Amino acid sequence: MISLYSRICRSVFVAAFSLLGSPVLTFAAEISQLSQPPAVISPFSGLLRMLMGLGIVLLLIAGLVWLLKKSSLGQGGVAGGLRVISAVAVGPKERVVLVDVGETRLVLGVAPGHVVRLLEMERPDEAEVVTTEKTIPSFVVRLKEVLAARGVPK
Repeated sequence: MISLYSRICRSVFVAAFSLLGSPVLTFAAEISQLSQPPAVISPFSGLLRMLMGLGIVLLLIAGLVWLLKKSSLGQGGVAGGLRVISAVAVGPKERVVLVDVGETRLVLGVAPGHVVRLLEMERPDEAEVVTTEKTIPSFVVRLKEVLAARGVPK
């Protein structure tokens, strides 16, 4: 199955290459050269034109990658009722992942080549989810407390 990201990339590249290699553009370039006197082109100017064209193509590719990242077309975060809520690394290659699948919330253990369901529960409603304030003070607050206890001026 070809993803939407692959289809978009393929269409952009096909359009770009068909436009650049178009016989109409080649014919128009030949006509414009016939109406103008031949110009003397130095090797430096040819190299400069080639580098400018390469720069434009690289900027176009970078812009498309940035646009795809911002539009999240390349990500599979929400697909078919599946949504990853959070993930925590518990080892170099192991993670615990909280996933919503329809009306079910799953806690999964994920390792290379292996996924284990750790817990399955009913998904809480958005209204029921209570946001708790941080009980652990921020680093700055804690640092000020330690410095004040040692008598270090602010």
